[in-house]
Amino acid sequence: MFTARRKIQKEKGLEPEEFEESVAQALFDLENTNQELRSDLRDLYINSAKEVDVANNKKAIVIHVPYRLRKSFQKIHTRLVRELEKKFSGKDVIIIATRRILRPPKKGSAATHPRSRTLTAVHDAILEDLVYPTEIVGKRVRYRLDGSRIMRLANYGLLPTKEQYDFAFKESYQALVDKLKNEGHPPNTGRHDDDEYIDKFIY
Repeated sequence: MFTARRKIQKEKGLEPEEFEESVAQALFDLENTNQELRSDLRDLYINSAKEVDVANNKKAIVIHVPYRLRKSFQKIHTRLVRELEKKFSGKDVIIIATRRILRPPKKGSAATHPRSRTLTAVHDAILEDLVYPTEIVGKRVRYRLDGSRIMRLANYGLLPTKEQYDFAFKESYQALVDKLKNEGHPPNTGRHDDDEYIDKFIY
């Protein structure tokens, strides 16, 4: 018999936490009760979910999904996020693909690693996931005297009329970028000098 547990598959066979089970249950309920989402959700599952504190005592829900299912989740992103935000009392719901940052090769080594696994590439991909379904059409980086960097996003572009929904700026974004920009690091690697590291984003 199908249960909500099939909607979450954690890495290394770890047991899901109570909150993750509640998100999995919400997905399972939508699959069984929402005719519009039923067929699309049938083969989808998540890797993890967590509740994070953001601005003004608000909370947001970050859901990590398998990278290979990213396109499938994006196909129903607008409808799925709307329904999940209803189920979780209006909390912002952010869906992000699971990615990993590889340790850079040692200097002098002939080994290379994929560009998509560098710190910069993963940070850019996380940012694109955060603002989906709109698109980032321009970026500008300002270097401050204290050595920090600020990235300004020009605008996100427009959604087709049939896809329009409330995409007002969410206070969650800056807080989530701060919390997520170190995710995926290999252990004890910290900050890489050969990768661009942005201290703050402006929308």
